[in-house]
Amino acid sequence: MSFQEIPGQAAAKRQLQSGLRQDKLSHAYIFSGPVGTGRSAMATALAKAIYCSNVTDDGCGECLECRKVEHGNHPDLHIVEPEGASIKIEQIRELQKEFAYRATASGTKIYILHHADKMTVQAANSLLKFLEEPTSRVVAILITENGNALLPTIQSRAQWISFTPMPRGDMIEALLLEGYAAALVHPAAHMTAGMQAARELLASNWFAEMRSVVLQLAKETLTRFPSSMITVQKMMKTELADHISTLFDMLILWFKDMVQLRLERRDKLVYHDQLDWMGSLAFSRDTSDWVWMMEQAVDLQKRLRFNANSQLVIEKMLVEMQGV
Repeated sequence: MSFQEIPGQAAAKRQLQSGLRQDKLSHAYIFSGPVGTGRSAMATALAKAIYCSNVTDDGCGECLECRKVEHGNHPDLHIVEPEGASIKIEQIRELQKEFAYRATASGTKIYILHHADKMTVQAANSLLKFLEEPTSRVVAILITENGNALLPTIQSRAQWISFTPMPRGDMIEALLLEGYAAALVHPAAHMTAGMQAARELLASNWFAEMRSVVLQLAKETLTRFPSSMITVQKMMKTELADHISTLFDMLILWFKDMVQLRLERRDKLVYHDQLDWMGSLAFSRDTSDWVWMMEQAVDLQKRLRFNANSQLVIEKMLVEMQGV
């Protein structure tokens, strides 16, 4: 993928391509932003542009050097991923050892650290020395959701490139043009920060089914409560049980829709195709009740992160909804 093929992130592209054209690339970059905003694709595009045989400020995608980067076998490009929960000092030392050798004809070695904020303190300190005293011409790309989580000394020695969520309207329009169903595009665009993350969600076998189950649970809980408990029990026996946090994401979007309906903002709806039954149900509760349910959903979703029993958390949510 070239810079041109990455959707959005115009400021990041301008910054990097200007450095390429003027031959003033930084020796280290921090690519900071939410998952799905194209950070990894941009790192690959930068590597292609540096090594490309044909173009000065982008990768042509056709020359041997670009193809090597694309296929992950360029001898001067090294990727570091966390081993388990963290990037360890041994991984950084191995990188330093590898970089003690000369680069090939390109003259530049590149390393990309994914989840750079997961470096141990020892690894981060070791990397800092590497950033201060590179043994050859090196470009480092540190990819992270939160650049501020890196050591201040590392931040001060790297150029910061911010990645921002793509405007939701643009995402929806682009995904619809790609042929995805509108009923699925809207929740996916609200739950992700970029095109790639949205595509991955839309391509999941379980995503459409989860949407149906969430809508079923919402309707049953407020109209025939016992049925909703049976639906939960059945769901927990399927692969949807592995995606309960997404269930809460979708339910929170549904509560927001109910608030929008109360406020007569139908153009803002995520579940716009469910208006026939949601419209009347929205006025069965006060706006403050829907807001309270949303807050409860956010609070209960947090409990999932601390390994609370998923089924009990869902059932508590439904009881809270039914009792308002």
